[in-house]
Amino acid sequence: MAKIAYTPYLSFTIEEWARLRADEPMTLNREDIEHLRALNDPISLAEAEIVYLPLTRLLSFYVEAIQGIHQASTRFLGHNGAKVPFVIGVAGSVAVGKSTTARILRALLRRWPTSPKVDLITTDGFLYPNKVLEERGLMQRKGFPESYDRSAFVEFLADVKSGKPKVSAPTYSHLVYDIVPKQRTIVESPDILIVEGLNILQPGELPKTGNPIAFASDFIDFSVYIDADEDLLEAWYVERFMKLRQTAFRDPKSFFRRFAELSELTAQSTAKTIWQSINLPNLRENILPTRGRADLILKKGADHSIHEVALRKV
Repeated sequence: MAKIAYTPYLSFTIEEWARLRADEPMTLNREDIEHLRALNDPISLAEAEIVYLPLTRLLSFYVEAIQGIHQASTRFLGHNGAKVPFVIGVAGSVAVGKSTTARILRALLRRWPTSPKVDLITTDGFLYPNKVLEERGLMQRKGFPESYDRSAFVEFLADVKSGKPKVSAPTYSHLVYDIVPKQRTIVESPDILIVEGLNILQPGELPKTGNPIAFASDFIDFSVYIDADEDLLEAWYVERFMKLRQTAFRDPKSFFRRFAELSELTAQSTAKTIWQSINLPNLRENILPTRGRADLILKKGADHSIHEVALRKV
C-alpha cells in the first residue's frame, strides 16, 4: 500500500489564490504601489490585487474570529477587557521583500470599511546597539538571534497584547546602521499591529527548569513567511547592494559610505562575500527552519512575483 503523504498546508497556484479575492475591492492605485515597494522589489498593481487582496479578505475573517473569542471570554468573566490588537507577523530572509509585503498589507488593511488603526514595526529596533555588539564580538552576526534583545521584544509584544494603551520601542536607523539614542517608536492602541522581522517565528530554547516562558511567536495571531530559493535571494541581495551603492551609501552619514567608492567588480564581490558569510548562514540556521511555523507561505519566483501560496490548515 502506498504511503499517504500528509501536509499541514493547503497549496494554491497563483490563479487559484486570486479567485479567493471574491468581490473584495482594490483600494490602492499604481502610485500607491510605487510609493510602498522597496528599492529592488518590482511588485505591480496587478500582483498586489492578485496576492494581497485575497490575503486581506482572509485576515478580515481571522480578525473577526479573534474578536468573537475575546467577546466570549469577557462575557464569561463578566467584565469588559481592554481592546486587544490583532498581531500579524511577516518573516523571511534578507532581501526577500518583507518590507514591501508589510507596507502593502498595512495600506490595504487601513482602507477596510471600518478604517482600523494599523501600525507597523520592525524588529530592527530590538537589535542591540553597535557598542554592545562590538563588546560581545557580534558585529559580524548582526541579524542572528543573539544580536537581538529578545526579552525586550517579548516584553513589548506582551504589553501590546495585554491592551496597554501606549507602548514604545527603540528606533533603528539603516543609514547609520545603529539604534538611535533617546528616540522611540510609539505604538498607541492599534486595532492591528504588523511586526516584520527575520526571526519572529523562532521559538527559542526552553528552560530546563520547566518554568513557563514566552516567545515572540506566542503573541502573533497570523504569520506570513516570504519564501524564495537561495540563489535568487543572493542575486537580489547583490542587486540591492549595487543600487544602494549608487544612492544611500553615498550619504556622508551612511555607515556604508566606504562601499560607495568601490569599483563595480569589487562591490559585487563584497556583496557576495557578505551574503555568503553572514546572511546565508543566518538563513539556513535560523530563518528557514521557522518557515513551517507560518500560517501562510508566499513563494517567490525569479521575477520577484509570488508563484505559489500555502495556507496552514485550521
